[in-house]
Order: sequence, then C-alpha cells, then structure tokens
Amino acid sequence: MADAWYVTRQISGLQTLQTGLVDRNRKDTLQLLRIQNDLQLLAIAMRDMLDNDEPYPLTAWSTQFERLRLDLQDALQKEALVAVTTQTAEQRQLLGQAVSQFWNAVDRIFALARDGREDEARAQIRLSLQARQAALGSVVARLLVENNEAEEQTAQRVQAIYLSVRRQVQWFAGATLVAILLTSVYLIRSNRRLFAELASLGDERGQLAQQMIATRESTLSEIARELHDEFGQILTAMGSMLGRASRQAPEGSPLQAELREIREIAQAALDNVRGLSQTLHPSILEESGLEATIEWYLSTIERQVGVAVSYHRSGLSLPVDTTVSIHVYRVLQEALSNVARHSGAERAWVRLRFLPNQLELEVEDHGKGIDRTSVRRGLGVVLMRERAAIVGGAIEFLRPQGGGTLVRLTVPLPRSDKQEATARVPAPAVEERA
Repeated sequence: MADAWYVTRQISGLQTLQTGLVDRNRKDTLQLLRIQNDLQLLAIAMRDMLDNDEPYPLTAWSTQFERLRLDLQDALQKEALVAVTTQTAEQRQLLGQAVSQFWNAVDRIFALARDGREDEARAQIRLSLQARQAALGSVVARLLVENNEAEEQTAQRVQAIYLSVRRQVQWFAGATLVAILLTSVYLIRSNRRLFAELASLGDERGQLAQQMIATRESTLSEIARELHDEFGQILTAMGSMLGRASRQAPEGSPLQAELREIREIAQAALDNVRGLSQTLHPSILEESGLEATIEWYLSTIERQVGVAVSYHRSGLSLPVDTTVSIHVYRVLQEALSNVARHSGAERAWVRLRFLPNQLELEVEDHGKGIDRTSVRRGLGVVLMRERAAIVGGAIEFLRPQGGGTLVRLTVPLPRSDKQEATARVPAPAVEERA
C-alpha cells in the first residue's frame, strides 16, 4: 500500500509538472517571440527612418509606432500572466523600465520631429533609441534562454521521477508475488500513458513550429505581394506621370530638371520596394525555380552582408516542388545570415548538388566555428531543423577540416522519368561561379 501510494504520488506530480509548468513555459515563450518580433519591426522602422533616400517625414512613422506600442503592451501583459516562476521581481521590473524608457524616448523624438527638428530627432534615434531597442531585445532574448533552461530542468525532473519510480518498483519486487503482479500491471499502464503524453507533447511542439513557419511564410508572402502590387503600381504610375509632365515642360527649364530629379527618386523607391518584396518572398521561385532563385540571391548577398560567396552546382538539374524550394531557400538565407553575423569570415562557399534521389545544399565558411550552445538553443537553428523535417529531409552542422562551420541540408526528391531516361548518360559539366 505504501509503495502504491508513493508511485501514485510521483505520477501525479509528473502530470502536474507537465500540464502546468511545461504548458505555461510554452505559452510564455510564444509571447516572448511575439515581443521579439515587435522589437524587430521597430528596428526595421528605425532603419528606414534613418535612410537618407526616404522621402517621408519622421512624423509619418508615428502611426506604425503607435500600432506596435499597443501590440507590445498587449504581449507584455499576456506574458506577465503566464511567465514562469523562475523570473524574479527584479527581472520583471527591469523589463518594464526598459520598455517605459524606450517609449519615452520615442515620444521625445516625435515631438522633435513635429517641431521641425528632424535632424536632431534622427541623431537621437542613432544615439539613444536604437541602443534602447537593442537593450530590450537583449532582455527578451535572455528571458527566452531562461525559458529554454527551465524546460531542460523540467525534463531532468521528469527523468528523476522516472528513476525514482523504477527504483521503488525494484525494491517492492521482493515483497510478494501477488503484489508484484498487481503493481507491475499498474505501472505498465501508467508508464504507457505517460510516454504517450510525452510523445503527444513532442508532436504538438513540432506541429506548433510548423504552424509558426507556415504563418511566417504566409505573412511574408502577403507583405511582399502588397509591396509589389500596391506600392509598386503607385510608384510606377508616379514615374509615368512625371515623365509626361517633364516632356510637356519647356526644354531646358528648371521645372524640367526638377521633374526629372523627382522621377529618378520615384524610380529608386520603386527599385527598393521591388528588392524588399523579393527578399521577403521571392516570386522568382514560382516563375523560374530554385536554381534561378539561388543564383539571383547569391548575386545580391555580398552587397547586403559583405561576405563574398562562391557558388558551385553539380548534377542533373531537375524541377523542385515550390513548397520544397521555399524551405531550401530559407535554410540558405539563415545559414548565410549566420556566416555574416557570427563567423567573422569574409568568404563562404555554397554548393548545390542534384543526386539520383535527393538534393543536397551545403554552406561552408572558415570562420570561428560551431558554437554548440547556439546549435542546441538558437531559434534560427531550430527553425532550420523544423524546415528540414517539413520536407522530409535532414540537416547537419559540421566542422570542416579547414575549421569553421559546414551546414548540410539533404532533401529527398522523387525519381522522375527524365532521371530514368538519362541514368546511363554521363553527368553534365559542373557550373561554378565566384
């Protein structure tokens, strides 16, 4: 009886731990990711505000900042309700003060802009506001890391409970044959239920990650479409109207020169909008396929991140499903972004191979090398693993002989009729581009 009571209590504690702390930690993490996303949107807005080519006054950004303020406040309130108990009052106070100071600084900057002191307002953005946003991002990132650590501690506690139950069963095995039989039946059923719950939690976590990825892709696609269709059409129409007005102005007049300058500004804005639209969701994927998209992206990456990239393609080219292509493309983006942000390398190598039954993508650099902590916990790495799982592939993070990091993504491809017909034909020449 005492042993049965002990085992039952341990199992109840395990259920309470899983349904309470684990679920609460997951909800807290989702709200922290929402806060982190709002902070990234604020960072992008501040970058655009400081862009010298931006034709809009600073006050035009106040509506976007107010919307993000409301969303951030809502996320902070919900996060406070589900925050794990490991967060101290000092941590909560630090986050609240950082948010309050940030929005106070925002209000001062917009006040300066409304007074016509835009240069001073931009200076404050560079000197103060961006630093406060970065500090907020660090606080949120630290809370996310603590959530991951709490999840690991919970897993250790679950494991400890299992070990304790197992030891108790072994001790009780010597009591009586009848007690052993009854207790064994009970424990088998209980353990099956617990393992089923753990497997269900793992499946739900994977499904949640996939839903997040799908939602992100859908959102980026919608934003890219709106930029291309709405803003692109408006800017194109403006350019056309300015061209007609310039042709109607007297030859050599100052008005004609000014109209030409405005038209050039509109064209530059149109190019920026189209570039941003392609970065968010490259329509070239649907139009030209994965290979053309990779070549286009690599042609722009050196200017964007300052890393020279050598591209090497081999094997018989085959069409790749659009769903598979977008995930392969996002893994390439994340891998090259990690090279630029973390490796310290000035050069990277991208290799795309078409093998008989699979596609293989490699991104290699000879920088600082793999940080095992970031490989286990980094959000970008987690999303890369989830993307590989979605397409039924696998991803590895290796250290090449020359040092640095090698990211290898392998995706299975169905064997097509074209492959069957050319199986005995030698592979075409390899294409390489630096």
